[in-house]
Amino acid sequence: MSIEQAIKSIHKMGITTKSVINIMYTSRYVEDAIVSKLKPYEISLQQYNVLRILRGQGGKPANLSTIQERMVDRSSNTTRLVDKLIKKGWAERCVCEHNRRKVEITITNKGLELLKDLDPITEQNNRAILHNLSEEELITLNTLLDKLRDNQ
Repeated sequence: MSIEQAIKSIHKMGITTKSVINIMYTSRYVEDAIVSKLKPYEISLQQYNVLRILRGQGGKPANLSTIQERMVDRSSNTTRLVDKLIKKGWAERCVCEHNRRKVEITITNKGLELLKDLDPITEQNNRAILHNLSEEELITLNTLLDKLRDNQ
């Protein structure tokens, strides 16, 4: 389905406008598909992203600014997200031994177990979302998206 059909546009769009709207619309489509898989686990997409960042630390703690710079959605309130993860027992906060003003965040075993449960679900979901694209097309898509962001 074309983007014009998806948004029921009756006006002809310029190619740049069409492209940006198509990227934004597709982003929401992908996000909605992922959110629906996370919902039964009572975790938001942003919380899931933070847990994956913490797991990626390989057992080392991360501070709030490290988490913030690695977030997919950088507009998220990282402090609030971490607080919710701590409340659910998926992460913990501790004060750095060397610098008492520095707060460090680590993923708990409970958080790691949650990700272990979610990994195959999200991977299957990702394959389902992208099933219409060949591996070559996926490589091209990633190259083009990377190129688009090089504009920053």
